[in-house]
Amino acid sequence: MAKNTPQEASEICFGLDRLTDEHSLALFLKLFSRDQLLATLIPRLDDVEIEQTINMLTGLMRNHLQENEYHELFLDDHGHHH
Repeated sequence: MAKNTPQEASEICFGLDRLTDEHSLALFLKLFSRDQLLATLIPRLDDVEIEQTINMLTGLMRNHLQENEYHELFLDDHGHHH
């Protein structure tokens, strides 16, 4: 898996067009959420940074996902019916 990281990182480019931005954001978030990176970064965040990050990410989900999508896609709860 680590073999693909340099290639993926080199594909990240913002500002060209919407499709490239979307692809780059997905790659960026995959790289950002690697276990070793999070294990290094998160302990260094202060309380405000943690709160801001949670608020931004949950706000994006609240603004753009239906409740059933949130349960299925984020919580991986496929049995949720609403």
